[in-house]
Amino acid sequence: MCGIAGVYNLNRQPVAKQHVQRMADVLAHRGPDSDGVYVDEQIGLAHRRLAILDTSSLGAQPMASKNDEWVIVFNGCIYNFKELREELQQQGYSFVSRTDTEVIAEGLSAYGPDFFQRLNGMFAIAAWNKKQQCLYMSRDRFGIKPLYYWFNGRTLVFGSEIKAIITHPDYQIGVDYAALNQYFSFQNVFSYNTLFQGVTMLPPANTVVINADSTYVKHHSWWDYDFTKADNNMGFEDAVQLTKSAFETSVHRQMVADVPVGSYLSGGMDSGSVTAIASSHTDRLTTFTAGFDMSEVTGVEANYDERRDAELMANYFKTEHYEQVINAGDLSWSLPRVIYHLEDLRVGMCYPNYYISRLASKFVKVCLQGTGGDELFGGYPWRYYSVYQSLDQQAFFDNYYSFWQRLVPDNDKQKLFTADTYRKVDIAEPRSVFERVFTFNDKLQYDTPEHHIENSLYFEIKTFLPGLLLVGDKLSMANGLEERFPFMDNDLVDMAMKIPVKHKLGNLEMMKRVNENDTLNEKKRAYKEYDDGKNVLRKAMMSFLPEKIINRKKQGFSAPDESWYRGENADYIKDLLLGKKTVSADFINPSYIEHIIKEHTEKGVNHRLLLWSFLSFEWWCRIYLNNEKVY
Repeated sequence: MCGIAGVYNLNRQPVAKQHVQRMADVLAHRGPDSDGVYVDEQIGLAHRRLAILDTSSLGAQPMASKNDEWVIVFNGCIYNFKELREELQQQGYSFVSRTDTEVIAEGLSAYGPDFFQRLNGMFAIAAWNKKQQCLYMSRDRFGIKPLYYWFNGRTLVFGSEIKAIITHPDYQIGVDYAALNQYFSFQNVFSYNTLFQGVTMLPPANTVVINADSTYVKHHSWWDYDFTKADNNMGFEDAVQLTKSAFETSVHRQMVADVPVGSYLSGGMDSGSVTAIASSHTDRLTTFTAGFDMSEVTGVEANYDERRDAELMANYFKTEHYEQVINAGDLSWSLPRVIYHLEDLRVGMCYPNYYISRLASKFVKVCLQGTGGDELFGGYPWRYYSVYQSLDQQAFFDNYYSFWQRLVPDNDKQKLFTADTYRKVDIAEPRSVFERVFTFNDKLQYDTPEHHIENSLYFEIKTFLPGLLLVGDKLSMANGLEERFPFMDNDLVDMAMKIPVKHKLGNLEMMKRVNENDTLNEKKRAYKEYDDGKNVLRKAMMSFLPEKIINRKKQGFSAPDESWYRGENADYIKDLLLGKKTVSADFINPSYIEHIIKEHTEKGVNHRLLLWSFLSFEWWCRIYLNNEKVY
């Protein structure tokens, strides 16, 4: 629902209003309905509004509390704002709008910054306290809404997107080599660095406070996932009923809006579950699917088009259904736009996300998403089973780190990077960052196979899921569309973490028969044979979804790029990555890229993830280092 940005001069130098306005302007796609700027000497706050709740001018931001102590800018949606408003009204607080923004402002007046922890929703908030002369910034539990900052010791600049930060005249764009190294290890960044040197992402469930005496930005973490307190006395049927009830409540809760709400609808269970519940709470739900031209697609990718199953569910739930067909040629047009909006390179080949959000934005302002079900309910069993029989903590780390080097293993980094880049990266750093995700949580144990699965769930919901959420936010807001994630609800998440892994995965005992001395291929065959997952969720959704969808094998939302990179897009890839205008050659060895392209196109090695990352980084360099215009 919006974009926020701001500047705080700790040295008490006045903030230029025209500069804060430029920060708002560069975020116009996030909030096409209106904008607002607040400047008071050393503080400047900017807001772009996508009007969802109380679309009148009463919801305009920046918004001040009634006692004029707080001024806030807010991006997101608070789903329990009505309950919080009633509580505040009982304490004598009054309201003039129907917005969740006003509830935050008055809640800060009543409770101070601890009020952030009571919010059930997605949010990135910057709140200026006039009396204290302090700036508070906070993000939601799960990190659905992004918030970045840059601090040079005298000026703090922040924004929903990095492109707002880099408008500041004191910031000079440079490459963060630690983030670059992580990205080409994991196709993700597990720390809170970004590719932009000095620009940091505020971690989820964190609040920071900055005042004139601050010398650094200290994060205060107020919540974390915890899969270690599962209720092992919980029966399977009890888990099913709890899941069903919590999920229904969450979907209904997240449909609150004064504008049309739709839903994405793939052929899978997660989006189907969302659609099933949502369609029962509205007269006619609008749904959206992206499919693919399969005329030149071979192998396993021949099953990537989910339109038929989506159409089955659209008919089943009587939705108003729209589809977009993506073909190989759509990559070259969309890729620079995708990278311009994504900025902070993360997981997956996400240009189909850009197209489907673009389609949905023509009909609705809010769209429900199925992301999060896999991470909560165990939707990636082949990953967990690969470390299921790790003997101890070190073996677990070794096995799992090997799995998560999705792109380039550490021992190939010297071939990957140019000599100058290789000197600037720490080859051991990705492993250190990887282990730090686990050691951050001192509750984790490594004594049993069940512990290893709990740790896998924790790791993936702390690293892989935030990447998916970031992609969802950036590419939907690029089209002025708000995505919501019913699986990411405070109550639902708290409940799901209490469900034992034995109820989420059905083949734990069978997996114990897999011999640790088996070859890798033998293990992979066993993992595939025992490919289950989300058993509780499947059972909970049986009364809502067609049986065909309930029993459908897990499939990610991905274009058939393995085939397209060998076919119609092969020349585009070579021209972009090995041409005279290639910019990323300052960082990535062209000889290594050429080797990867040849293996993919001529030897049948599937390098689609790595090739996507090369393409993404090349466009990142062109747009943000060379200032190449996209629009």
